[in-house]
Formats: sequence, C-alpha cells, structure tokens
Amino acid sequence: MSHEHERPVEPFSDLHVEHEHVRATLLHDPTVEGLDVALYLDGSGSMAEDYRESHLSKGGGILYELFGWGEEPSVETIPNRVEPQARWMLEYLASKDRNGKLRVAYWACGNDGRRVETVGELAAADAKRVRFQGPKHLGQFTVLTPALNDFLTYFDGEVKKGARQGCCVIITDGAIHDAEEVKIWSRKLAAGIGAGRYPRVNLILVGVGHVVKEEQLEDICHEEYPGIGHLWCHRIAEEIKNVAELVAALVDETMTVAAGGTITDDKGRVVKRYEGRLPAVLEFEVPEGCTSFTLEVGGRKYTQPLPEEGEEHEEEEGHH
Repeated sequence: MSHEHERPVEPFSDLHVEHEHVRATLLHDPTVEGLDVALYLDGSGSMAEDYRESHLSKGGGILYELFGWGEEPSVETIPNRVEPQARWMLEYLASKDRNGKLRVAYWACGNDGRRVETVGELAAADAKRVRFQGPKHLGQFTVLTPALNDFLTYFDGEVKKGARQGCCVIITDGAIHDAEEVKIWSRKLAAGIGAGRYPRVNLILVGVGHVVKEEQLEDICHEEYPGIGHLWCHRIAEEIKNVAELVAALVDETMTVAAGGTITDDKGRVVKRYEGRLPAVLEFEVPEGCTSFTLEVGGRKYTQPLPEEGEEHEEEEGHH
C-alpha cells in the first residue's frame, strides 16, 4: 500500500512511500542550486567576419523590370554566424541560472583589447529578440583578465543576493595575450575560495577555429589549486556553429563532475550513494520506522520527513 501524506520539501517535488521503499522525485538538479552564470563572447577583431550579417538578393532582373515577369525583387538579411549560437546558449544557460538571468558581455574590445562591453542581464525569453552583432569597438588584442575581473565583480554582487556557486563561460577564437596574468588571477581566486571569501566558481573556456592555441588553453586549465582542484576546463570547437552544443555538454559535465550524492536515514546511516549525476527520481530502502531521510549533495543537506505509521493509518481511515 502506498502512502504520500508528507508534503515534499525542496528540492523534491513528489514523494511516494510504500512500506520501506521510498521514491522521491527531484524538482530541479540541486547540484546547480544557487548557480549564477555569465557568458562572455570574444569581441576581438578576428571575430569581425563572424559578426557580419550578409544579404541575399532575390527576384527582379530585366524581365521583371520590362514585363513584370518572375519574382518581385527583395533582399533577405542572413544573421551572422554568432547570433544563433549566442541565442541558443542564452536559453540553455538561463535554465541553469538561479534567477533565470545571466550576465552577457563582449570581451577583448577596444584598441587595447581590455574593454568589456555589456549586452545586459538576459533571460531565456530575451533570446528571441536580442541581437548579437558584435561590440561597438572590436579589439586589437585578446586580453582576458579584464573580463575575469568584470565577472568577479558581478558575481560578488550576486553572492550578496544569494548566489552559492558561479559559472563563467568564455568564448574565444584566438591566442590569449595575457595568459600568464590569467594564471596569476586564477591563483588569487582559488585562494579566495579556499579562504571562504567566494563560493565555488567554475570557469569554462571554449576555443573556436584553427587559430586557437590549444596548448595555451591546456596550460591555463590543467593547473590544480590546493583544496580546490581545477577551476578551469576547456574544449575546442572547429567552427562557430558547433559552439552552443559544446558549451551545453561542457556545463553539464563540469557542474556534475564532482556531484553525486548520499542518502542517509534519520540515524545518519547511509542507505544509498550516487557516484555520478543524480537521477531525476531517487529510489531507495529505509529501515522500518524511519521518520526522515537526508540527501547530501555539494556540501548541502536536504531533509525530507517521512509519514509515521500512525499518520498513515489515520489518512487511510479518512479515505474509507
């Protein structure tokens, strides 16, 4: 006989108990709870062609001009190659963000490549209207630390509003000109996380095209920090059209790589371990008379009460 008389608490949306077997459905993935996301698109001059719209002329011609035969002349505007990918990433990343909005900006802008041009704090719904036509001032150099400082300033403000972890996605198509400064910046951030000044941050670097120096990205991303492990991860997309799908896979992999979870009973005894990504539905057995279970994931604990035997019988009698 099934009993579902305890109200689920977050992150659970449904609770089903039959004898000592529990089935609990997750409302959302707690491994990304409190996550705040930012997306930085390369604004350097080498991206100019990717941001350029093209125009396709159709119809018209001499027969149309003389006799009105054929198709009426028109010009179709074809979006640049970045825009569809940026919109796709915006929709996907907004679904992971704690308030459904993420900071989107161009980096490596201006003559010195040190400017950051903010697009805005955008939600998934904005993906249908926002234009990604590139920055006002394309950069002459690809300098990353100003974008990282911009992210950290933004994230610091979000932590004060309740963010509990951060994810910064950076797209680049060329060599990074301040790679050593990026490594120094990363060590300082790792020290800040270790000292408790910042919660966990994951930095995702996606290179596009054949000009990207993969060995440089590996040098940045493979560094490990005491008590933190890796801050960075990276991948290379051969073409801009592959970027969005690659980012989605990388975010999923990064945010759940050390996730897993543990279920304990009301006495603190482990009843189930999940080594990898948590499934949407958790199923496990609890000892007879157990009054609650606790899911521990990512250093946080979520305790869900279970119906007591007396409550179950009272509920059953009420249905007869």
